[in-house]
Amino acid sequence: MSTSAAALVRPLPFPAREAVRRDPAAQAYLLLRVAFTLAPILFGIDKFAHVLTNDWTRYLPTQFNDIRPGNAATAMHIVGPIEIVAGLVVAIAPRFGGLLVAGWLAGIIANLLLVGGYGDIALRDFGLLIGALALNRLATAHAQRAS
Repeated sequence: MSTSAAALVRPLPFPAREAVRRDPAAQAYLLLRVAFTLAPILFGIDKFAHVLTNDWTRYLPTQFNDIRPGNAATAMHIVGPIEIVAGLVVAIAPRFGGLLVAGWLAGIIANLLLVGGYGDIALRDFGLLIGALALNRLATAHAQRAS
């Protein structure tokens, strides 16, 4: 593993309380880190709990019926734990986690465009993708200040 790849996955501490009080960049970094930790975890849990929607399967395009294992509900039960892990990765290694969540969101956007009729959600997820990339950049800056 190269030095830059190792740095990408190295765990990062949260910003010091004093930095969060006075530094807007530290505040933004902390806000994005917490949001992109909690959101994927909660979405992943909801694949089983069905609080946010009672039918996650409606977001799956029929084009993937032949390549996904089992039925659409099974696919969502595979997606849920992946989203939970993505949130945990953001909590521990936000530089890598930000990129991981951005890639996941890009896949969700493509998926929603294939389904059709969910352009509004795809556009919202594009905004989230930009936020995940911003988290990566802020985490990189935080890591440089911390070292």
